[in-house]
Amino acid sequence: MTGIRRLADTKHKKGDKMLKFSYEDRHKYDDIINLPHHVSKTHPRMPIADRAAQFAPFAALTRHGEAVKETSRLTESRIEIDESWKKVLDEKLQSLRKRCDEKPDVSATYFVPDTKKQGGAYVTVSGSLKKIDAYRRVLVLTDKTEVPIDEIIEIDSTVC
Repeated sequence: MTGIRRLADTKHKKGDKMLKFSYEDRHKYDDIINLPHHVSKTHPRMPIADRAAQFAPFAALTRHGEAVKETSRLTESRIEIDESWKKVLDEKLQSLRKRCDEKPDVSATYFVPDTKKQGGAYVTVSGSLKKIDAYRRVLVLTDKTEVPIDEIIEIDSTVC
């Protein structure tokens, strides 16, 4: 048996200490090593798919990317128009009201408030004017687009 070392003689280094495993340590579990695997009677075996899910990547920041994107999205501030410009817009709307039966072509730029944060966007729509609803204060186009009169900052038409 020269050249073959028994496990009892093998030394292992742990930190600065040299550990020596005895013959008894090596054979400590010989009495149970070949027993069948225990199966619980009260807890059913976990399905393989569920076992795999335990080791799936954990996404702690699931909506972080969406939040960053939303924060970086730019909105515009509402432009406060002065009284002289309001008067010009009112004259254009009065002219359109008188000639509404002709269904004139209209182009209106108006403010649409953002639903998620302060500010919004300016949108320009074009189409034929169907009616001006004074009660709801909206321009209604033939394609059923509604433009809030109080949000309009520019309006152009073939009749005014």
